[in-house]
Amino acid sequence: MEQLENKDTEGEEKMGEGRVVTLIGTKLAKEGEEFIFLGASKKCDECRLKNACTNLELDRRYTIEKVRNEIKHECFIHEDGVAVVEVRESSIPVAIDATYAFKNSKFAFEPPNCKASNCGLFDACHPAGLKEGDRCTILEVIGDAPSDCKEGRVLKMVTLRREGK
Repeated sequence: MEQLENKDTEGEEKMGEGRVVTLIGTKLAKEGEEFIFLGASKKCDECRLKNACTNLELDRRYTIEKVRNEIKHECFIHEDGVAVVEVRESSIPVAIDATYAFKNSKFAFEPPNCKASNCGLFDACHPAGLKEGDRCTILEVIGDAPSDCKEGRVLKMVTLRREGK
């Protein structure tokens, strides 16, 4: 069982494994909120906190695990400044070929080469935050995909976690 938080022998709080400390707009800083890191604005080039705000991987999906309320920092972008948060890369729901949908299996993500851009499953097969070649582990098999694939594939919905960088 994974431990998210613990105390060391001197009583100081430690971060759980896989968490990253970063900054996010105070209005967005709520535990459980999910976001995709899209990179820095040009205005960020002038900021002394730029490295703390931009320490996440571009185009990845994150969940805020903890908000540290004690300090708010001024920001050129966010009206009410930024707050210190601990984030973890989010698990991602995705539709994959049913042949490979087994809990705890590991694979390299390969989105289908769909020609049907009007397919209702396009976003489920090409989820934001996941890139071709990403090493993944299936955390849960949710069930059958909600509608038929326009290209005749049999798909299952799964939740997966990206492994490493």
